[in-house]
Amino acid sequence: MKYPRNSIAKVKKWGGRASLIIFILLSSSLVQAQDEKTNEADKKPAKAPFESQQLMDLQSVVVPPAKTLEFNMQHRFGTVKNGISDLYGIYGSANIRMNFSYTPIENLALGFGFTKFKRQLDLNLKYAIIKQRKDWSIPVSVTYFGNTARDTRNTESFAKDVHRLSFYHELNFASRINSKLSLQVTPSFTHYNAVDSLYKNDMIAVSIAGRYKFSSQSSILVSYVQQLTGHNDPKFTLKPGVTIAWEIATSGHAFQIFVTSFQGILPQENIAYNSNDFFKGEFLIGFNITRLWNF
Repeated sequence: MKYPRNSIAKVKKWGGRASLIIFILLSSSLVQAQDEKTNEADKKPAKAPFESQQLMDLQSVVVPPAKTLEFNMQHRFGTVKNGISDLYGIYGSANIRMNFSYTPIENLALGFGFTKFKRQLDLNLKYAIIKQRKDWSIPVSVTYFGNTARDTRNTESFAKDVHRLSFYHELNFASRINSKLSLQVTPSFTHYNAVDSLYKNDMIAVSIAGRYKFSSQSSILVSYVQQLTGHNDPKFTLKPGVTIAWEIATSGHAFQIFVTSFQGILPQENIAYNSNDFFKGEFLIGFNITRLWNF
């Protein structure tokens, strides 16, 4: 059977149009699917603003991934004010703290540490409440950190065993501004169960910290801690904390070396009892070493 030529032409014409329509629909579907994938990727958490949980004398907003064990060693030499007589504090009275923490589930890290000064044993917890997103729909990460420390020295100055305890709470607000710059603000609350009559049990402070990453593995870190409350002792002036550090980090290690006015290591000890004035040369050399194991 023969079909008219005009009928065949019409079929070819409509067939071409149908192919074009199908091609356009498929293309738009592919573009839409790609856009959806891009949007989903943008809504994922942004890369962590800092390389380690430990941010010099502070805690960063970072919580390691689930099933991660972290070991952290913190070392503080004596102040440099004695000069060459004690090799700028290296032969002076040093403070050391070792801490282990483990992340049993996502966003929660549990740890314990032991500090040389006052032989303090502490239990600590960190929980990621909010995480910054790549698309900036959530512009900041928010993390809670808290600890309970016990002075384990054998001394008669504790009338009751509960007087040995101190507590520390903080909220970290941090943002990864870009691939190089990260900022963090931290309000905190410190409580000592027992203090001398001229000292206060409760202290409020706020800290500001930042990181500038100038190479794939190296960064400059700075922090400033300001106490908003003080003690009543006229002979003791509480001083803010200033720290400037150089950090070298890889996927499993972080090394920070710095100058700081804090020697107590535990945050409540630094906030409640620091008397070193950074700007009068009363600072010391310190370093942190962090090692991670993923299971």
